[in-house]
Amino acid sequence: MSTHLVWFRCDLRLHDNLALAAACRNRAAHVLALYISTPEQWTNHVMSPRQAAFIQAQLNALQNALAEKGIPLLFAEVRDFRASVDTVKAVCEKHNVSHLFYNYQYEVNERERDAAVELALNNVVCEGFDDSVILSPGSVMTGNHEMYKVFTPFKNAWIKRLKEGMPVCVPAPERRENSDISPTTAPITLNYPQQEFDCTLFPPEEKKAIARLRQFCQQGAGDYEQQRDFPSIEGTSRLSASLATGGLSPRQCLHRLLAEQPHALDGGAGSVWLNELIWREFYRHLMTGYPGLCKHRPFILWTDRMRWRDSASDFQAWQEGKTGYPIVDAAMRQLNATGWMHNRLRMITASFLVKDLLIDWRKGERYFMSQLIDGDLAANNGGWQWAASTGTDAAPYFRIFNPTTQGEKFDRDGTFIRQWIPALRDVPGNAIHDPWKWATKAGIELDYPQPIVDHKLARQETLAAYEAARNG
Repeated sequence: MSTHLVWFRCDLRLHDNLALAAACRNRAAHVLALYISTPEQWTNHVMSPRQAAFIQAQLNALQNALAEKGIPLLFAEVRDFRASVDTVKAVCEKHNVSHLFYNYQYEVNERERDAAVELALNNVVCEGFDDSVILSPGSVMTGNHEMYKVFTPFKNAWIKRLKEGMPVCVPAPERRENSDISPTTAPITLNYPQQEFDCTLFPPEEKKAIARLRQFCQQGAGDYEQQRDFPSIEGTSRLSASLATGGLSPRQCLHRLLAEQPHALDGGAGSVWLNELIWREFYRHLMTGYPGLCKHRPFILWTDRMRWRDSASDFQAWQEGKTGYPIVDAAMRQLNATGWMHNRLRMITASFLVKDLLIDWRKGERYFMSQLIDGDLAANNGGWQWAASTGTDAAPYFRIFNPTTQGEKFDRDGTFIRQWIPALRDVPGNAIHDPWKWATKAGIELDYPQPIVDHKLARQETLAAYEAARNG
C-alpha cells in the first residue's frame, strides 16, 4: 500500500486545498501531513509576531480538523529552508512515502527549497500545484508571450482567460481509516516571538474564516466601491490574513463572490473587490517572471539611483506615529497596535515615508512585514513599489499625496484619527487635520508633535531627487 505525504506550508486549510485533495484521491493510500517550522528563516524574512501567533492558532485548528479526517499531522522544527530539505527526506524514508504533494510558493527562497527537495527524493513522485492563485503564473501572457507589466491589460486578459475555464473548488477530503499512525492533538507551539491578535477580526479557524467570507460577499462586497477608502467604516473584508497564510483560497473568494454578486466579472456589483483579487494575482505572477522583486530590487531600474535620506529620527517618528500629520500617525498606531492597516492608509503612510521624508521604500516595506498579521511578500512589495513609483504600473513619481488633504478627504470629521490619537480628541471638526493651526489660535498646548517636515518643501526636494535619478 502506498503512502502519500502532504507538505503544508501557506495553505493551512482542508477545503479547496489542491495538494491535500490530490493526496487523498486514492482511497487505498495512507495519507500523512507534515508542517515544518523554520524560525531562523522567518527571522530573516521578518515575519511579524502576530502572524506567527495566527499561524500557530491555524496549525492547531488544522491538526484537529485533520485528525477528524483520520490524517495525522507531523510537526518538525528546523533552522531554515535548507535544513527542511533533510527533514522532508527523513520523513519520506521513515514512512516509506511514495508520493509527496505540496502547493507551490513563488518566492525565490521557497522555489530553491522545493527544487532541492525534488532532487533529494530519488524514489518519491513529487507533485506541485498552483494553489495560491486562481490562474497559474504563465497562463496570462501578452501576444508576445511576455508577462503583463500594466495592470489593466492584465486584468482584461485575466478575466477573458477565466471565462474560458473557471477553476473549481475541490471539497475537503472524506474521513480515512487506513493510517498506521494515530493522529495526535497535542498542542503545536512555534518557537518564534508571538503577539496577541484579535481573533474576532482574524479568525484562525477555517469554518469561521469561510463564514466571514460568506458574510462579506453577501453584505459588504456590493458596497465595497463606496466604502473601501474610509478607514472609520468597516468597509473592507479583512480576509487578507487568511489569504496570506492560506486559511482561505482565492478560488473560494472568487466563487463565493460570484455566488452572491453574479455580475462582478462584467463590471457589476462586487467588481471592485474582484479587482483586489486580480491585483493579488498580478503581483504573484510578476514575482515568478521577475525574481529580483524578491531580492529588494526595484522593477524600474533607474530608481536604484535614488539618493535617499538616512534619517533615523524621522524613520522612528514615522514608525511610532509621531510625524505631526494626524492621518499618517493614526494609521501607524493602528498598525502597531493591531498588526493590520486599512488599505488606503497603507498608500498614504508609504507615500509619506518615501515622498515626504525621502526614506528608502525598502525600509518601510521591511517594517510593514515585521508588523503585519497579513504580511505577504508579493502584495507588500507590490504596494510599496507602487507608492514609491519604483514598480510596474506604479503611481508616477510626480504623484505625491498631500497627507493633510488625504486626511480631509478620507477621514473628513476625524473619527478614525480620534480613535487612535487620544491627544486630538478635543480638536473640533475637521480642524483635526491641521491641529496646531487650531491650537495656536485657541492658545492651547497639544500633547502632540509638530510636523517633522514641511510638505511643500519636501515635495520639491522629492521631485528633484527623482529627476536627478532618472537623468542619471
